[in-house]
Amino acid sequence: MGVRGPIPNREDDLARPRERKGGDVQSVTKGEARPTKVPNADRNWHPIAQKLWDSVKESGQTDFYQQSDWAVLYSLCDDLSHFKRSSKRSSQMAQVIYSSLGNLLVTEGDRRRARIELSEPEEEQKPAAVYAIEDYQHLLDAAN
Repeated sequence: MGVRGPIPNREDDLARPRERKGGDVQSVTKGEARPTKVPNADRNWHPIAQKLWDSVKESGQTDFYQQSDWAVLYSLCDDLSHFKRSSKRSSQMAQVIYSSLGNLLVTEGDRRRARIELSEPEEEQKPAAVYAIEDYQHLLDAAN
């Protein structure tokens, strides 16, 4: 068990959906998401901070990020860069950085605690008409 509690099971692993379990279901307050612009990483960051930035940028949880989330991540990557370059590393600083990254749902465990699950994109299926046209094209090619 971690500091922030156990990692909940994925919704698919449950016998019934959480909302049917009753009791601790909490309502959600909703707002409007605003368009965001992802800032560029600092070229002078430590390679690990740069790798973290790039990987988060490509990850699915950023579908939920707003401008303030990117600003906090930028600040954390800057802090991580200074931390990694420091000859004397503070364990308390490491704890603060990694805890803050958890608040940004950087790992799967963090996302599952927040009840956010990323799924694989569904394969795009061709309509039957496309298969029929391709088969017809192959027949025409074979005849020539």
